[in-house]
Parts: sequence; C-alpha cells; structure tokens
Amino acid sequence: MYKERVNRVAAEMDKAGISQLLVTDPDSIRYLTDIYNHPMERFWGFLIRKDGGNVLFANRLFRLGPVDAEVVLFDDTDPVAGVVCPYLAEGTLGVDSTMTARFLLPFMSRMPGLRPVLADACVNDVRACKDEEEQRRMIESSEINDRAMEKLMGFIRDGVTEKECAEFIMKCYAEEGCPGNAFTPIVSFGANAADPHHHADGTVLKDGDCILVDTGCVWKSYCSDMTRTFYWKYVSEEDERIYNICRDANLLAEAEVRPGRMFKEIDLTARKHIESFGYGPNFTHRLGHSIGLADHEGEDVSSVNDHIIKPGMCFSIEPGIYLPGKTGVRVEDLVLVTEDGCRILNSFSKELMILGK
Repeated sequence: MYKERVNRVAAEMDKAGISQLLVTDPDSIRYLTDIYNHPMERFWGFLIRKDGGNVLFANRLFRLGPVDAEVVLFDDTDPVAGVVCPYLAEGTLGVDSTMTARFLLPFMSRMPGLRPVLADACVNDVRACKDEEEQRRMIESSEINDRAMEKLMGFIRDGVTEKECAEFIMKCYAEEGCPGNAFTPIVSFGANAADPHHHADGTVLKDGDCILVDTGCVWKSYCSDMTRTFYWKYVSEEDERIYNICRDANLLAEAEVRPGRMFKEIDLTARKHIESFGYGPNFTHRLGHSIGLADHEGEDVSSVNDHIIKPGMCFSIEPGIYLPGKTGVRVEDLVLVTEDGCRILNSFSKELMILGK
C-alpha cells in the first residue's frame, strides 16, 4: 500500500516536471511510510526521487520501522545540510510548505544550483482521495464524535463552564479508546460564539445563551470534526433566525457535493444563501477544509478554489454567522465524496435544540 502511494506521488512529480521531492510534513511522511515522528526542532525528511532511490532521513532518537527506502541516520550534532545535500541533485528540488528556512537556506548555500519550488500538491492531491481503509477510519472517527456530542447533552447544566464542557468531551474520547483529540474542543457560550476560534474558558452558562461546540477526535490516526449550536432554556427570535439560515446553508451545500463540481461552487451555494438574508458580512471564513490524518489538509472549500471534487475526498461543510458582542452559530458536518454524490459522516441532529427546559 505504501509503495503504491509513493508511486502515485512520483507520477504527480512527473506531471509537474520535478525529479526530486523532499517531504518534511510528519503526516505526509506517515502517509507514505507508515512511520510517524513529531520532530519538534529536529529535521525529519523523506526524499522521493524519480529514479526510485528514495531516502528517509531520521535522527537517531526517532522511532523507525520497515521502510522501502534507504535510511540515513544522524544525531543532534551533525550538520543537517551535510547529511542531506549529498543525496540531492543540482537543479529543481520540490519542497513542501513545512520545510523551514533554518534547513532550506543551508541547503541552498551548500548547493548554489539548487532551485526549490513549492510542491505540496504532489503529495496533497494523492492524500486527498482516501482509500477504502482510510474511509472506514474516517467513518468510525465521526461515529465516536457523534456519541461524544450526545453524552455532552446530558452533562450540560446550570452553572457549568465552557472549560468544564471541553474537558468532559476529551474525557469521552478517552473512554472510547481515542489517543487524543483532533484539536482543542471549542466551546463557546453566548457572545463568545461570535469568535469562531474562541478558547473555552471559565465563562458560566446563562439562560438564553447559545452553546456552540466544535470538536473532533483521533481514531486510528484519522480525525473527525463537527460543530453543533444549541440554546439554553430558551432561544431569542434573532438566534432562531440565524440558526435556521445557517443550518439551511449547510444542507443546501451538502446537496451540491458530487464528483465533477468545483470546490468554489459549493462555497458559493452556502454563501449566496446567507447573503440573501443580509448576513453575508457575518460569514467570515471559507465554507470548509479537507481532513484526514490532519484536521486541516490541503484542499479547502473556498470561493477561490477551482479544483475539481473527486471520489474519496473528505471535507467539512461549516457555514457560520457571527454577530460580534451578541451571539454566533455554526453547523458543521464532514462529507465523504462517493461516485455519484456524498455521504454525510455525522448523524447527530441538526434540528434547533433548546436544552435545559
């Protein structure tokens, strides 16, 4: 499987006219080798060459396993350029966006004829279309997320804080056997929900507050991601209005997802719906992002992405409306593209829910 993935990346390199590609994104290296390390400040790279002489560069501290490539080991005192450059050829070198200047610049100084080019697409385009096993893991990860959201409904109570809710969600993941969460859960009460990336804090839930929960777990290395917005005790007319607009934008966009469509067309469907009610300026982000080994992967569902949707792709559909100082709402599912449409990976209800009544 991993050799086939590397071969697919090599084919993309050939299309791009690149004979050597140095991959440094830890998730991409895991995707291509089944070996994962979090390198921190240390160098960790996988060199794919057109001639097939691939090389894995690893600090002696790193965990390794079988790999279909030459393995070059080094330690903390070895100059990285001196280790890697003998395996590079003068001319174009494809690099990904995680390649840092602290490593790349010494490579260029040592090899004046080296011409780095950004080549994320060679790997990202291959990672974007999930195989059968990846799809199974994505489905299972979302099922766990649904169950955690259901359990949270029974935990929310008068006097609870955002932070307590976030900690409860992570406890639910641990009980399911997940090694962790895909990102720190976002729990926002009331006006805090107007910040799409609010950090859960000690804010106490009040009657009439919205409760925005954006969360995801990691299951067998694959991420889930879902957002639901609820209301405590009662819902105001304005909150109900923007909730229904946002939920309908989510449904309309999901109905448009199928192979052959452009990502920007899906974004436009949701955006036009929200704009038609006068809330266009309050939808402040793209409609979605790709997901898999990482919570955010290469492709995005945005107004400027004219790439074509293909079977096996998995991405979020998450329209939001944010009213600064007042409230916010976001409704998010993951969709898995099929041969003739898409599968919604989240089964948790999107009907307006008033808790604590």
